Amino acid sequence: MNPLLLESLLSNLAKDFRDVNFLWQIGAVFVCFALTWLVSRFLQKIIPSSGSIKLGGKSFLRVLVPTLILFFLLIVKAILGKWQHTNLLSLLVPIVGSFALIRFGFYVVRHTFSRDGKVGSFLAIFEKLFAGLVMLGVVLHFTGLWQELSSSLDDTVISFGRNKISLLEVLQAIASVIVTLIVAMWASAALEARLMRLPSMHSSLKVVFSRLGRTALILVAVLVSLSMVGIDLTVLSVFGGALGVGLGLGLQKVTSSYISGFIILLDGSISIGDMISVDKFNGSVTDIKTRYTVLKGLDGGESIIPNEMLVSNPVQNYSLTDRSIVMNTDLTVGYETDLDVLLPLLVHATESIERVSKENCPSAYLMKFGADGLDLRVGFWIADPENGRTNVLSEVNRAIWKALQLHSIELPYPQRVITVNDTSGKVLDLGLEKR
Repeated sequence: MNPLLLESLLSNLAKDFRDVNFLWQIGAVFVCFALTWLVSRFLQKIIPSSGSIKLGGKSFLRVLVPTLILFFLLIVKAILGKWQHTNLLSLLVPIVGSFALIRFGFYVVRHTFSRDGKVGSFLAIFEKLFAGLVMLGVVLHFTGLWQELSSSLDDTVISFGRNKISLLEVLQAIASVIVTLIVAMWASAALEARLMRLPSMHSSLKVVFSRLGRTALILVAVLVSLSMVGIDLTVLSVFGGALGVGLGLGLQKVTSSYISGFIILLDGSISIGDMISVDKFNGSVTDIKTRYTVLKGLDGGESIIPNEMLVSNPVQNYSLTDRSIVMNTDLTVGYETDLDVLLPLLVHATESIERVSKENCPSAYLMKFGADGLDLRVGFWIADPENGRTNVLSEVNRAIWKALQLHSIELPYPQRVITVNDTSGKVLDLGLEKR
């Protein structure tokens, strides 16, 4: 039985330790660490320390440090290997490479599934499992068991009908699919973050391009992973045809919602932040997904609206071209009231409310001569309907009520006259006030 790789490496390293040329290896290691420190310090100065770049740039330095060390070690190992033994560098390269791989894996996974910076319990378990597998691979490499394990897995055959596949190929297929999908989702997340920082592009177009980019990257990742495994992609034509029939028959609503989502994002009829009303739902659009739109009402509740409803049903958008909306309140005053004094008073009281627009001035009108008095209407504009309409209407009514009380203007009570015929034939008129 051949000696283990680690024992052979340590034995050669002990021999090099007694050689004067071993100092060159130690010096080369210090040079590699010094160069890495200088490069990392330089990158810290040129990478901004605030905003969304900090999330990507500063955290990537944790990946870059072991990667730079590995890069410099490989260069030094190739140069010194022409004149002397490099057993120390041969020992350090897989160790540093494993740390670089673990850091890179953490970076990709966190920026794909945890863009807010918080690491959940499942993600923490996955990171520990990934780190454990990498360290296990390093141990198997040093002990020389990696080749034996690969041969054993390759000899273990699993039968699928007439086809046979080794356990090694199954594990390689699973690993390739997982890696390509994670890389694709990471790239799509980076693309989305970059698009969202573009000030000149409309928010709907940003969402469209990010969704299309994610779909395209995931599709390419699946096709590449299947090709890496050795699956003939022509067999997917039959599956694609069956899937198309299934979508056409059983998933009409779902497919319609997905297509409607892209229509909404492309035509720009609804954007994030708009105040809309559809069917019995109204509120502010907080997010537009491919299948549904999230609508947050003024009471704080969120409604999940299928995109098909937003395309097929009439939608009232309060902020499509102009966010300002008009509101009004009605009141009745007595016939003895001087309207030349009252109408400017109502306008002034309405203008005193902070949220009432000063660009479109309020106005007061005599609408009609009612049965109980003069029917008036006060109209005004607000520019922030997302902050609520009932509250500003209440403030306007209170301001008007204070102005009426201050100038001793009364609102008349409705009065009705009831005529009662008694048994003696006398007619009794009862004047009743309806309060």
